[in-house]
Amino acid sequence: MMQNIKVICQNRKARHDYFIIDEYEAGMVLLGTEVKSLRLGRANLKDSHAKARGGELFLYNMHIGAYPFAAYGNHDPLRPRKLLLHKQEIKRLVGKVKEKGQTLVPLQVFFKDGKAKVTLALAKGKRRYDKRDAIREREEKRELDRAKRERGKI
Repeated sequence: MMQNIKVICQNRKARHDYFIIDEYEAGMVLLGTEVKSLRLGRANLKDSHAKARGGELFLYNMHIGAYPFAAYGNHDPLRPRKLLLHKQEIKRLVGKVKEKGQTLVPLQVFFKDGKAKVTLALAKGKRRYDKRDAIREREEKRELDRAKRERGKI
């Protein structure tokens, strides 16, 4: 079964700032102008996060730009958006988020078979020294790859 997936935007900084523990796929409740703006690629996940409120999950600070061709009734770009997950998944996530230092961060927004979805990550924040270690490891890997390539040319 082939799934038609079109990625709209990604939160690359989340993978740098957090340890990703688990990933979940959730639907979003959107207005018509929001869907049209998403199809134009007008979205940004910078500084966005998900929180539980009243037994439901909401996505905060996700920016979906105003739809330029709407004469009236355009949406608020930063409004909270309800996320669609099974009740058991929401309860499990809320329980894990209450643990020390864990949060829900969106990784990407995409269309799957015509429906707007978001990939949520259960994540734990990195400390400054963790980020330095990750950068050092990446640099060492690049050096090794470069040395291998140079050795192959000789």
